[in-house]
Amino acid sequence: MTAAAIFGIAIAAGALAALWPYLFAAPSRWPAEPPGPRDDVARAVSSLRDLRFAEAAGTIDPHDAARLRVLLERSAFAPEEHAPRAGAPLRTIALAALVAGTVVIVAVQQLPQLAGDRAPGAPITGTTGRGGPDLAELEGRAKASPRDVPTLLALAEAYRQDGRMREASATYQAVLAVDRDSVPALNGLAFILIGSRETEGAMAAIDRALALQPKDPEALFLKGLLLYQKGDFAGTVDVWTVYLDVGEFHWAAPTVRPLYEDAKGRIGR
Repeated sequence: MTAAAIFGIAIAAGALAALWPYLFAAPSRWPAEPPGPRDDVARAVSSLRDLRFAEAAGTIDPHDAARLRVLLERSAFAPEEHAPRAGAPLRTIALAALVAGTVVIVAVQQLPQLAGDRAPGAPITGTTGRGGPDLAELEGRAKASPRDVPTLLALAEAYRQDGRMREASATYQAVLAVDRDSVPALNGLAFILIGSRETEGAMAAIDRALALQPKDPEALFLKGLLLYQKGDFAGTVDVWTVYLDVGEFHWAAPTVRPLYEDAKGRIGR
């Protein structure tokens, strides 16, 4: 199609669109509500009429007209009216929980864990990121100082980022053998257990961490996640209410907020 033909079609379509209300219908007021699917259908039908005029006037190539007609006719079918939405079926809830849990685990594997004890609500700091010691160096340090808790925590995180969960779990347990009250080690072990679907062991580690630090964001986040997956929405709301208060800027907060609202809706709060 030549440029002149395209320009002519544009001029004809614009003129037809401008004159259409005066030639074929009385002017109408703008609708009070925003445009919906039925408006889209009306526009498609109107465009089909415009296309027929353009074909009759010979201002559009027959091949282009046929292709455009197919697109407009497809748009002219009104979508089916949807029935009122009911509550999500159980399988949908389970799938949503599974997806949320999977996303969490993947994100955790990619985020550095604090390589030492910290106060409740303190931000996570990187220990094995760019510029830090590599895995071989951390292994050497841990071998030279087997009771150095920060080094062991950094090594466990390095194992976890490398996908070596068995070594990471053993290293977290080595930390707990030195310091049974290490909340970062308990949280790290809980992460691994959740990834292995050992929910009872994970919950035990989380409860131990919360007994030591009742407002630890990681432990609160993980406990709420496990409760959500179990369908204990009342317990989820109770735990995540505290979590969102003390962990407002925690890395998982954006993921938690919609799940938290969903859990509140299910118990009518």
